[in-house]
Amino acid sequence: MEKDIGKISKGEYQGAVTDIILRIDDFADKRGLTIREFVTGDRYTGFTKSGVRILAADFPRFKEMINSITEEDMKEEVKKDVPKEDLAEEESEELQDY
Repeated sequence: MEKDIGKISKGEYQGAVTDIILRIDDFADKRGLTIREFVTGDRYTGFTKSGVRILAADFPRFKEMINSITEEDMKEEVKKDVPKEDLAEEESEELQDY
């Protein structure tokens, strides 16, 4: 059984589009929720190795953890009292997830 739940666009990198796919599936005779990257590009189209699988038995705990996150938790923090030069340095030091 495979049932796609949805996808979230991760963006484009070197001409390839990457999405995060949520899917309920059976693997090794065990049902679970798979969350994986799916790349669409000229050289390769398909799932990558990046992702996670939550077994059906663990799903109630996973759902409880996700539901414990509040809107307040997810608000983006605004950095205060940081000179613009320091912000530029911090942003340039971030590594892309590719």
